Amino acid sequence: MEPDFLRDTRASYDAVAVRYAEWLRDELAAKPFDRAILAAFAELVLAAGLGPVADIGCGAGRVTAHLKGLGLTAFGIDLSPQMVAVARQAHPGLQFEVGSMLDLDLPDATLGGLLAWYSTIHVPDDRLPEAFAEFYRVLLPGGYALLAFQVGHEPRHVTQALGHSISVDLHQRQPDDVASMLARVGLVVRACRSTKQRSAGRCRSPAEPRE
Repeated sequence: MEPDFLRDTRASYDAVAVRYAEWLRDELAAKPFDRAILAAFAELVLAAGLGPVADIGCGAGRVTAHLKGLGLTAFGIDLSPQMVAVARQAHPGLQFEVGSMLDLDLPDATLGGLLAWYSTIHVPDDRLPEAFAEFYRVLLPGGYALLAFQVGHEPRHVTQALGHSISVDLHQRQPDDVASMLARVGLVVRACRSTKQRSAGRCRSPAEPRE
């Protein structure tokens, strides 16, 4: 049986897909720190020369497209069919598929890089190790993962967004806790950076090579 959080997250993002894409369309242009982190990630993956990059929880594909612009062979996977439809329309030259980070439809050890840009925030703590194990499984030895997430202690339930009724939990986490979970599945954190944006601190943990 599908977990409730997956069903609710899918339905919520399906409801807001078009307006969400419009809302965030130009967000990276105003965030030089984000662009710098993504550029560093791209440089590491390109230097390793191992293979494509999957943007897990890609939404409307804006970051997937940015990675492509940095020279990566990138494709996106998202839980929401409506988000994938918007991504395909906005970026017809890129590949986007529907899928769950808990059960990626990808062969073992096929990715040179993996991005989870605020997409793990809807996964409960007790299920997050499953997602990280999937990340490890699909990465090639020497491949890199980049995670971005909200730093904090308490989850928050959201019922309204962009004029729609939704139902999602936003899980804030501590970097040390996330690093420990990553280490338990075989991913080693090489760098972590935090910054203040809006009212929440955010930690990006780039360069987590599979060994």
